[in-house]
Amino acid sequence: MRWAKWVAIGVVGWSGMAGGQELRQGRVFTPEEGKADLAARAKEYEDRESWKSKAKRIRQGILEGAGLWPLPAKGALNPIRHSPQNQDGYQVENVAIESLPGFFVTGNLYLPDARKDMPLVLCPHGHWQGKDLREHGRFRDDMQKRCGSLARMGCAVFAFDGIGFGESMLLGWKHDFDPRVLGLQLWNAIRVLDFMCELDGADRSRVLVTGASGGGTLTMQLAAVDDRVSMSVPCAMVSSYFYGGCVCESGMPIHVRPGHVTNPVEIAGVIAPKPMLVISDGGDWTAHTPDDVFPHLQRIYGFFGQADQVENAHFLEGKHDYGKDKREALYEFVARRWKLDAGCAAEDKVGILDAAGLRVFDEAHPVPAGAAKPNQVPGFNGDAH
Repeated sequence: MRWAKWVAIGVVGWSGMAGGQELRQGRVFTPEEGKADLAARAKEYEDRESWKSKAKRIRQGILEGAGLWPLPAKGALNPIRHSPQNQDGYQVENVAIESLPGFFVTGNLYLPDARKDMPLVLCPHGHWQGKDLREHGRFRDDMQKRCGSLARMGCAVFAFDGIGFGESMLLGWKHDFDPRVLGLQLWNAIRVLDFMCELDGADRSRVLVTGASGGGTLTMQLAAVDDRVSMSVPCAMVSSYFYGGCVCESGMPIHVRPGHVTNPVEIAGVIAPKPMLVISDGGDWTAHTPDDVFPHLQRIYGFFGQADQVENAHFLEGKHDYGKDKREALYEFVARRWKLDAGCAAEDKVGILDAAGLRVFDEAHPVPAGAAKPNQVPGFNGDAH
């Protein structure tokens, strides 16, 4: 009966699975049901130790469900870096890393002029795209403004392509070629963090991941499974009833497994008691965040005596984006927590660069021989077990 009910309220691609596993995709509950589910989950933990036990099961459940347990062997990243472009207070490079043999994650690295003790920021993107490459992921104006502003504040920032978006799309990849894209993109993010930690001048004690929509989902997942992340800012995504409608967010059984039932709010909370800013708005499934999501997270942080470490910036008139007001909330939060100068995050001083000039692979820089064929990923199993 539950399956029929979920289909009736608009689930995207829900399907049952054998062996105590279940896919929860899209709008799993109504807002009222989502709030009730949070209350049911809350009964599992009444103090710090019981929450830490639940968080451990969530982390393990994500990795197992994503086909990343045990973690794949980490090979050489073989970074490709070229075409630095100097901007006002920072520099932009075109970068690719080899997350798996033959598989390249393409992106842009934003470095401040002063490259000592640089906090590290990973910027995954959402599912926005259009006919023009500039409307895709890391090439979008809002992404360039966010990355440039954070770099002007002194951070090293990496904006990287989701599979089948931007440059990955140009290389022939499709975003939804296989449900295992969830595990692959999470692995890519882990490897991007490996790359960032190897940068000269990197401050590995300050690591932020932040993204909106699908990038918000990846933000929560990476922060949950990788202890190196010390700050999380998921935007327009943390919901008690919407689990992400794309296979990259919920196409593998990371929410319901034998002995493991969780939801996006708990996944976001795994990073506790490290600082987290949850950005929400009235125009999407985060409209109820101040009423159900945020109090639930405050309770979790309260177990550590650090309820002030989690904050919510809610924009009642906002829509599903990482708009200017939301980016300004990010800059203020990061500056306050890391003792940086928010005044340096002047978006009017961030140049919007042409997408063609931000590409890693072009006629002058061809794809390396032996690169994986599109939509086939050698060396990655990704089967949930």
